[in-house]
Amino acid sequence: MQPASRPLPLIVFVLSILALGAALAAVVVPTDIQQPGTQPNEVSNLESPDKCDNCHGGYNSAVEPAHNWRGSMMAHAGRDPIFWATLAVAEKDFDGAGDFCLRCHSTGGWLAGRSTPTEGSGLTAGDSDGVECDFCHKLTNPDDSEHLGTMNDPFIANEPTDNDTFDWDDPAFTPSDANEGYLGSGMASMWGGSDKLGPYNNAAARHQFMESKFHRDRDFCGTCHDVSNPAAGDLAIGHGAQPTANPVSAAGVPGAPVDAKAAFHNPPYMYGIVERTFGEYKSGQIAKTLVSEYPSLPQDLQGGALEAIYKAATLDGTTDGNYHTPEAPRYFSCQSCHMRPVTGKGANKQGVPVRTDLPLHDLTGGNYWMPSAIEYLDSRGKLRLGGGMTQLQIDAMRDGSLRAREQLNLAASLTLTGDPGSVRVINHTGHKLISGYPEGRRMWLNIKWYDSVGGLLREDGKYDVIGRVNGIDVKSLTDLNDPNTKIYEAHMGMTQEWANQLIGLGYDPDLPLRYDRMSGQPGMTLGNLANSAAGSKQETFHFVLNNTVVKDNRIPPYGMAYDLARVRNALPVPADQYGGAPGGTYNYFDEVPLNVPTGAQSADISLMYQPTSWEYIQFLSLANDGSNAFLSQVGTDLLDAWANTGMAEPYVMASTSWGAAAPQCDVGTPLLLDVSPGDKQVTSSWQKGSATDPDPIGYKLYYDQAGKAQLVADLQCSQQNCTSYIDTGLTNGQKYCYKVTASGTSCESGFSNILCATPTQPGQNLVASVTNPLVTGKWVEEGKGKNATTSFVLTSDFAQGDGIVIQASIADQDGFPVAGATVAIRIDGPETAQLTTGPSDASGVAEVTWNTQAPSRKGQGGTAAGTYTATTTDVTSNDYSWDQTPASTTFSIGP
Repeated sequence: MQPASRPLPLIVFVLSILALGAALAAVVVPTDIQQPGTQPNEVSNLESPDKCDNCHGGYNSAVEPAHNWRGSMMAHAGRDPIFWATLAVAEKDFDGAGDFCLRCHSTGGWLAGRSTPTEGSGLTAGDSDGVECDFCHKLTNPDDSEHLGTMNDPFIANEPTDNDTFDWDDPAFTPSDANEGYLGSGMASMWGGSDKLGPYNNAAARHQFMESKFHRDRDFCGTCHDVSNPAAGDLAIGHGAQPTANPVSAAGVPGAPVDAKAAFHNPPYMYGIVERTFGEYKSGQIAKTLVSEYPSLPQDLQGGALEAIYKAATLDGTTDGNYHTPEAPRYFSCQSCHMRPVTGKGANKQGVPVRTDLPLHDLTGGNYWMPSAIEYLDSRGKLRLGGGMTQLQIDAMRDGSLRAREQLNLAASLTLTGDPGSVRVINHTGHKLISGYPEGRRMWLNIKWYDSVGGLLREDGKYDVIGRVNGIDVKSLTDLNDPNTKIYEAHMGMTQEWANQLIGLGYDPDLPLRYDRMSGQPGMTLGNLANSAAGSKQETFHFVLNNTVVKDNRIPPYGMAYDLARVRNALPVPADQYGGAPGGTYNYFDEVPLNVPTGAQSADISLMYQPTSWEYIQFLSLANDGSNAFLSQVGTDLLDAWANTGMAEPYVMASTSWGAAAPQCDVGTPLLLDVSPGDKQVTSSWQKGSATDPDPIGYKLYYDQAGKAQLVADLQCSQQNCTSYIDTGLTNGQKYCYKVTASGTSCESGFSNILCATPTQPGQNLVASVTNPLVTGKWVEEGKGKNATTSFVLTSDFAQGDGIVIQASIADQDGFPVAGATVAIRIDGPETAQLTTGPSDASGVAEVTWNTQAPSRKGQGGTAAGTYTATTTDVTSNDYSWDQTPASTTFSIGP
């Protein structure tokens, strides 16, 4: 039911102030910046995440929503110093543009009406939490297909699909009476009631809640992750779209009424390109692929993030991978990758169910550097918003930084083809590699070529000190134009025609569009571009003024269709890269020819990623002239943080070697021997994986998070016992899963096996039970050779000679799976048998096969036909006692 909406407040429309250099921010948002969706003060204020912590945090940091969300960049979007430095330039370039930025970076502040003045000075300390719990848990589908959010005319974020617009999951489907929701740029349709919305239909919540199918929908994250500039989308020549895009309906006049603006007549993917992460995903085949279909993906695409999603969602292949309570298909989606399912409870209250598909609220991306920058500025009292962070917040950010590095390692792989051939860079994500807000981000191949005695002949893609700037030894790629260096990036910019138009609107022709990266002197100016040849373009970081994509050579996702990407303005630039053409699909990999120097015998090849480059940091510092008092120092503070936290040191995403084999890590993968629970603690012990492995210099113990990891302890063997650890301060009754790595002199080993334990109060017995009924079936192999697959088929009807597989699912008193337990099973019927399963796996499933006998060729002998019953008689486990409740099932054997 639609909650009652508040009356639409009187909105005074004023002409946009386009003159450059205004020192004061807008107090009324110009119509050129306004967008559809729920407007400020139309719904009640969002509740603080601190209130959510009371139930959803403080009990198990490995799985709980609170700790993992606080480690994400979403939780710190309002603290992010790049955001503030970028907003400062945007406000200077277009008075009022800050409202466009604040809409996503401070959702609670924006919805509460605190985004004016538009440079952010009206925000309160509590608005620093960025994308808050309540924002996501009050989101509705803007197409009005389920719960009706609060949207008042003319701010309706959808339009009838009465043309040839197609459903993005089925190009043959053309609805005539449905709406297409405007997904992008934070055009949120917010639920106006007090309910929290989420995916489950059996939540044991202490607050009002409603089931929402939208929260599992592939479109959910599109609310924010296509970003389109409404100002350039309406005013600029070309509307900020690619030349091949569909026509845009726009007013094209500064300050025109909102109902004539581009943002109110077109889905956001049609105009004003800033980023197209969601559009890239929706243009690809991966968006239409079920997680359970992973084994059918191309062989070289398997692995990385896609494999991690499959393993988490299917519990390593033992379940179907779909959503539960209610059942729903699980596709490869933003949620399946960035909120992988874990086993645990979503809250700390009694009666809360244990779920095997609890979304891990880590929302991990690839920005491993930003947490250190935020922590640095907070320690010096220089955060523009959200200072005075608690140790819990800082610890959560540090955990998030580790997960971001893991996420990058899963995003790509490198393989060599031919001799000398090429190196293939494979994209294992659902979007372009790399993706997100493109300004300042880059990925490149670093190749070090060696001669026969190990001498360095040449280094391609070298990252090093490029010079001293204002007392800082600045690091960057030493040669941005080296023909032997492959750099993957997207560069936005302005066209000559738009530059002319801006000058006609009153912009200063001397506005610098770029700066020399060493001297800091302005290079190309707006006037220079306006006076250039027709059709000229210039790369700039003035994102609110940009109206074109100058370059985009990032690697497309699997099956990205040219025709879909064209409509969504997500094509590579130029569009014929990666085998793309109208009607076709793009390659999900790049083949980079190797230019081997004379005398080279080997090479180390690394795929590098840097979240923020020197060139972008320099621009945000120099382009801020200090005219806005509230934002006058944010560029300088960002430069200070960048210089003192490693300069966003590039990270190795993947590596391989050419010629001689690459050196292996000097330590082997350890073996986790035991995890023993106690009162609010778990003791873990481990050893080297092999007696012949070199002695590590230390070990790192982690919580397992569906393949991700959260550091528990970093132990140095020279200082302490390093083969065991007591993890204290835990919550009794919560399950904790551990894995360990060994540390070498220059590397860290792979992860060990995973073991789990549940801390228990003294005198409390840990009890295990077997789910009733037992399960019977067969393992069936289909296909041949490398295409062969094996699946478990449920059945209770067998023939003489069949291997009858019996599975038992073991869980503890809280519903958590019990690993390592064996189950004794008695078979009763025309014949009897005593069976014992193998140890249960991580999902608690134990299995045994009763191999029946077929009759002879004359029809004699064989296991007797008839009806049988299988019943549990015992459960054996090191940590649990059986609850003595038998489970059983019946099956039949036919002649």
